[in-house]
Amino acid sequence: MDSSARIEQTAAAWLARRDGGDWREPDQSHLDQWLAESIAHRVAFLRLEAAWAHSGRLKALGAGIQAGAIPARGQWSQAPFDGHVVLHGPLAAMASAGDPGSPARSSVDPLGLRHLVFAPRVARRPSRLPRYIGGAVSLALAVTLGWGWMQYTTVEQAAYSTPMGSVRTVLLSDGSQATLSSDSRIRVALSHGERHIDLLQGEAYFEVSKDPERPFLVAAGERQVVAVGTRFAVRRDRADLRVVVTEGTVRLQPGSTGNVPSRPTLLRAGSMALASAHGVLVRSGSIEEAEREVDWRDGYLTFRDSTLADAAIEFNRYNARKIVMGDAEVAALRVGGNFRWSNTEAFVRLLEQGFPVRAEQQPDRIVLHSH
Repeated sequence: MDSSARIEQTAAAWLARRDGGDWREPDQSHLDQWLAESIAHRVAFLRLEAAWAHSGRLKALGAGIQAGAIPARGQWSQAPFDGHVVLHGPLAAMASAGDPGSPARSSVDPLGLRHLVFAPRVARRPSRLPRYIGGAVSLALAVTLGWGWMQYTTVEQAAYSTPMGSVRTVLLSDGSQATLSSDSRIRVALSHGERHIDLLQGEAYFEVSKDPERPFLVAAGERQVVAVGTRFAVRRDRADLRVVVTEGTVRLQPGSTGNVPSRPTLLRAGSMALASAHGVLVRSGSIEEAEREVDWRDGYLTFRDSTLADAAIEFNRYNARKIVMGDAEVAALRVGGNFRWSNTEAFVRLLEQGFPVRAEQQPDRIVLHSH
């Protein structure tokens, strides 16, 4: 795969060539083919084309054209006039002899413009070089002027979501991947200076492509998780946040509002952090343990000596038919093992067979009671 720099160079070359005045149908076909090869190609071309358009006003002023009127493509390097002016009559005599006694200029035509005529252009074969040079200079100006605002101006925005009972993996244009859990929503804003993800609801697992110059930031409520190139999951439960790191290192920090009175916390692979209004609790473990925390990607829920009430909460994240605790005794039972989150009925049957549990089946819920 081409590097970002090479892709942008190729996009710039296409723009300069298209503006050169010798653009034909085969050229457009080749450009369309190049754009279709990669999302990165399209993003680079559209970004440079936007910068080119933003610099149109400066080009117009430089050409002596009123602001707001952008010259047609292929004419940015030409002067407003390239004909010769020939003087006739008294003005011609003034120009040749410098006669101070020449007739005064009319108040209606103070400059004698009615005597001006344009001599015919001398037929000549137009040179393409000035157009290419003009296009290249214009492009360089556009890129230079646009560099600052493009650094942190969003160049790509997208939103992704999943319904309840579904898991979805999406590929971002920077090469990163986001896997959304059931009933989850994220909003993506990528720029040259930052990759910003808003976790609006639910949970997502991120596999971040390495780019040290563009931090990957996941914002959830009043906290942020920052990474460069790593793998981690972020889960949002109302005001609380859970972060699981399966590779590399991430930084859990207060959000931009500054309402959370906590310091940044470094989380290494194998760590799980629970952040609430009371602070941040970090549990360090093995990478294998961290991977089990995100088994939902493969359709499983893993419990290790969890209360039945907590297990029911996890199942309810993936199913419209909820498991409800009928009394405090059944809620306090401890369970463990791996279970398919899509098969609530099988989990309930296992409880009835191995625990002192009785299930009351209702159309929209399953109520568990202790014997």
